[in-house]
Amino acid sequence: MRDQNGYTVLQRFSVMVFLVASIVLSTAPMTAASSRTPPKYDHVVVVIMENHSFAQIFQAEAAAYLNELSKGGAVFDQSYAVAHPSQPNYFALFSGSTQNIHDDGEHVVVAPNLASRLRSHGKTFAGYVEAGSPRKHNPWESFSDAKEFEKPLTDFPLDYAKLPAVSFVIPNLIDDMHDGTIKQGDTWLKTHLGGYANWSKKHNSLLVVTFDEDDSHTRNHIFTVFYGFGIEPGCYPEKIDHYGILRTIEDIETISPLGISATRGVIGSAWSRR
Repeated sequence: MRDQNGYTVLQRFSVMVFLVASIVLSTAPMTAASSRTPPKYDHVVVVIMENHSFAQIFQAEAAAYLNELSKGGAVFDQSYAVAHPSQPNYFALFSGSTQNIHDDGEHVVVAPNLASRLRSHGKTFAGYVEAGSPRKHNPWESFSDAKEFEKPLTDFPLDYAKLPAVSFVIPNLIDDMHDGTIKQGDTWLKTHLGGYANWSKKHNSLLVVTFDEDDSHTRNHIFTVFYGFGIEPGCYPEKIDHYGILRTIEDIETISPLGISATRGVIGSAWSRR
């Protein structure tokens, strides 16, 4: 018996089996990658840029260095910020919560955070801030037990082995692309972090570059790249956000999750086989 397209039942069944097998095989490498865990890095450096969507950065000519990192690192094409405006996103990445903040004003927060959590486990943190960076981009300034962790960007060590376990690097408003151009921010990133990026590949270290929020036109779809040792280069569809990045750092440092990060899984794709 044949159906309306002229296939016998056996032929139709064979086609279905072939299609299912093709789907399984095509997704198998990414499924395998998603079961891996990140290395226990000696150093993690997180750089936060400003107010641009994924589409404005990925493969953009003006973002030449970021796309150089993309080719040698892991780009997450489903990375999303969690709020607008800027400050709640920084709080999310630093404390696992927006702390019910919905503006860029000055606030005093008493809550667990990444810096104090690391310290309680005998580990180190620093927030390296470029001159002119506003308080809203420096989350530790709002947390009563974390202000001491701030350092000027000029203190970022040239001997990268002397870096803390986890560092945040905050450019000023020109160099983070908020007021300056994409090209200006991209050039700044290469100048200030290019050496560390190259070094990280052979020294069990990781560079994370992400954005606080998009340009308010793409559902907060932002560019995020991981670069360094133990990274399998590629473009990954795993959906992540600031809480997921924090959760991954917490796993690397073997500390308990903060706030909403406890509801996120550790980022599972992008890690090479070890």
